[in-house]
Amino acid sequence: MTNLDPRPAELDLPPTAACGPTVQLLESREVPLGGLRAMTVRRTLPQRARSTVGAWCFLDAFGPSSEVPMTVLPHPHTGLQTVTWPMVGEIRHRDSLGNDLLVRPGELNLMTAGAGVSHSEVSAEGVELAGLQLWTALPDGVRAPSFQHVADLPRLSGPGWTGIVLVGSIGDAVSPAVVHTPLVGVDLQAEPGATVRLPAEPGFEHALIVVEGQVAVDGVAIPAGPLAFLGMQRERLEVAAGPTGARLVLLGGEPFEEPLVMFWNFIGRDHDQVAAARADWESDAALPLGDPRRRFGTVPGHGVDRIPAPPVPPVRLRPRTRPVPPGG
Repeated sequence: MTNLDPRPAELDLPPTAACGPTVQLLESREVPLGGLRAMTVRRTLPQRARSTVGAWCFLDAFGPSSEVPMTVLPHPHTGLQTVTWPMVGEIRHRDSLGNDLLVRPGELNLMTAGAGVSHSEVSAEGVELAGLQLWTALPDGVRAPSFQHVADLPRLSGPGWTGIVLVGSIGDAVSPAVVHTPLVGVDLQAEPGATVRLPAEPGFEHALIVVEGQVAVDGVAIPAGPLAFLGMQRERLEVAAGPTGARLVLLGGEPFEEPLVMFWNFIGRDHDQVAAARADWESDAALPLGDPRRRFGTVPGHGVDRIPAPPVPPVRLRPRTRPVPPGG
């Protein structure tokens, strides 16, 4: 999924400090995916209060809605991995690597952009759609683009709850999804009043987003909508479902230490990298479809239709860097 916010808040990200256990609610903001009758998504990452959770650096929740389909024309990415998780409906993914397939509930799409890839995402007219679109920031050494579709993900359960491990591992449940930094992601469904108890990695940052219902962590009520940042230094997580039950996604990861500049759909280490990616995407439009000189390739089936890049702001974009802890 592309970032079509005309004034993206992620232009200049502040440092993100490490901390111990906490429950901090980060409200979402509504962002249209282009045009007057576009699908509207609810974005909780990045924002000024927190730019990453581990390497998770972007989170949009969409639907449930059947009124407006997802129509995201070809657009580019660098330096990130897209993680697409539909919960209702299906999305057609096409990319410049030659992949063309539908991703359905219970299935995961991971597209590793590396130095450059482009793709499109489209849903059918009049079909209900809901789910999450996430990005993870890639370490600087991951340059080759790739794609993975995972249709068989491991499941886990406890009294009154079930889960699907999207990436990483929870106990003995290990996802086959290939990620490039230590991460975890799990989709959880809990019955009314049930408590989900999971082991946690103390060196990970953790957060969760409630999709349906309400939960509580450390006695703090977490409604559907905002991202709840849970901090670090947790050896276990306990999430209590409310009286109607809940569906939520838990995210976690080792703090991402590399400098991080995000502009539009590009991630780089400095201003020059993302400015060059933007210039190359615009230059690709002047080359014939299928021309091997196109940095971002060609997404079949769309002709010359594409999403143009916004201009780079007239300031030098600064990287987000993690502060040195006291005594470090």
